Formats: sequence, C-alpha cells, structure tokens
Amino acid sequence: MSQKECPACAVQIDNNAEICPICGYEFPTQPLYLKVAVWVMIFLLIIWLVL
Repeated sequence: MSQKECPACAVQIDNNAEICPICGYEFPTQPLYLKVAVWVMIFLLIIWLVL
C-alpha cells in the first residue's frame, strides 16, 4: 500500500488518510469540479496554442 508523509510531523501514513492519526493534520482536498475545470482550461489552452 502506498504511503505519504505528513508535512506537520513527518510520519508515513496511509495515502488515503484525510487526517494524520499522530498530530491531527488535515490534508487539504480539492472538489472534483475544480479538478475538471482546470483540465478543461489546460485542454482549451493547448488547442488555442496549436491553432
């Protein structure tokens, strides 16, 4: 299973964890619509540069 490092306490925790069980650091999450909007903008920018 993959792990990530907590930026607050440097402990390796599960990659799917939203909160560090050691120090309580809450990993920021981005809404799906924001991720989709970013990819659409990148796609449109690439098309605009090519044409």
